[in-house]
Amino acid sequence: MSLGVAEEESGKEIQLPADIDWKMLDKSKFFFLGAALFSGVSAALYPVVVLKTRQQVAQAHLSSFKTAFSVVRLEGIRGLYRGFGTSLMGTIPARALYMAALEVTKSNVGTATVRLGIPEPTATALASAAAGLSAAVAAQLVWTPVDVVSQRLMVQSVCNASGSCKYLNGIDAFRRILKTDGPKGLYRGFGFSILTYAPSNALWWASYSVTQRLVWSGYGCYFSKNGDDRIEDNIKSTLKPNSKTVMMVQGVSAAMAGGVSALITTPLDTIKTRLQVLDGDENGRRGPTVAQTLRNLVREGGWMACYRGLGPRWASMSMSATTMITTYEFLKRLSTKNQENWA
Repeated sequence: MSLGVAEEESGKEIQLPADIDWKMLDKSKFFFLGAALFSGVSAALYPVVVLKTRQQVAQAHLSSFKTAFSVVRLEGIRGLYRGFGTSLMGTIPARALYMAALEVTKSNVGTATVRLGIPEPTATALASAAAGLSAAVAAQLVWTPVDVVSQRLMVQSVCNASGSCKYLNGIDAFRRILKTDGPKGLYRGFGFSILTYAPSNALWWASYSVTQRLVWSGYGCYFSKNGDDRIEDNIKSTLKPNSKTVMMVQGVSAAMAGGVSALITTPLDTIKTRLQVLDGDENGRRGPTVAQTLRNLVREGGWMACYRGLGPRWASMSMSATTMITTYEFLKRLSTKNQENWA
C-alpha cells in the first residue's frame, strides 16, 4: 500500500512516488541485492546488539558505556563482534523469508481491505500490521536457532567467569547445544520469540504507517504557510517532495516507530534473551522456565531489571528501523522490473 496522494485539511495534496508492490519486483534481484544490503546493515549495528545482550544477562545493572568499555578492555574490538559470523549466516535466509512474507501479505491484505470498503489510511495500517506479524513468524523459524547460538557466543566471557559455556565457534556451539538439549535446545525461547517479535513487528509497521502520515501532514501544514515548491490551480496546490525529502520522512517515521516498539517490548526481549542464553542448573536439561527467569530478574534488580538493555535496544531498534526502511525502499526501487516507471 502507498500513501499515494495524501490530502490535507489545508487543501494541499502531497504527491508521493507510487508504491512498488510484490508483483512489480524482479525477485532474483530483490533477494540478491537484499542479502548484500542487509548484511551491511547488520554488520554496522551488531555491536549495539552485543551490548544489549550483555546487559540483559548480567547479574547487576551496568550502563551501556561501562559495558562497552569492559568488553573492549578485556576482549578488544573483536568482542563487540563475537558471534557475528553465525548471526550473518542466519540473517540471509531469515531476511529472505521476512521480505517475502512481508510483501506478499501486505499486497494481499491491502487489496482485500480496500475491496471491503475500508478507508485507505486504515487499510494501509491493517495491511502493514498483518504483514509485520506474518514476516516475524516466518523469519523466526530460521532466526531462533541462529539467535540461540550467536547469543551464547556474545556472552562467552560472561559465562567463562563462572567456569561454563565455553564454545570454540558457532559450529561447536551448535553441536554442543544439539548434543546436550536436542533440537529443543536450539528452539529454546521460540514461543517467547514469537510473542516478542510478532507483536513488535506488527506494532512497528502499523506505527510506521500512521507516523508517516502524521509527518507528511506536518509537512503539508508547513508548506501551507509558505509559497515554496507548489503547483497552484484554482482549488488547491500540489506538493511534490523530492527523493531526499521522501527518504528523510521515511527515516524519521521509522525511528519514531522503532522507539515506541522498543519501549513496549523490551521486558519480553529481556526474558527471551535469558531463556536462550542462561543454563538452568536447577532444572537440568529443561532449562529455566519463564516464571523462574522473571523471578530471578526481579530478585536481582526489581521490576526495572526487566528493562535492562533498554538504552542499546532503543538505539538499535531506532537506528535499525531507520536504516532498514530507507535501505528497503531503495532496494525495492532497484529491483523493479521496469525502472522507467518510478520517480
